[in-house]
Amino acid sequence: MKDIRIEKNPTEQRLKDLGVLEWDTWTKEVSRFPWHYDEKETCYFLEGSVVVKPDKGEPVHIGKGDLVTFPKGMSCVWEVQEPVRKHYRFG
Repeated sequence: MKDIRIEKNPTEQRLKDLGVLEWDTWTKEVSRFPWHYDEKETCYFLEGSVVVKPDKGEPVHIGKGDLVTFPKGMSCVWEVQEPVRKHYRFG
């Protein structure tokens, strides 16, 4: 199983190259829920703070300015500590 990859504060050029601003947007209030990734997800956090706890591995803190890749096949629990708004892309 691959790990969650986090790129802190990617450059504007990096975000432009990926087309992040054209991706869909997802929001979520403070909450806790299980999740399973049927495919890889790449996302860029515009707001918020979460702790993602993989079934296998250490908890990961994610927040504003993070470009994150979640691996296909990972099961985890999301703990949204501050309301989240992110751009995301599957595949």
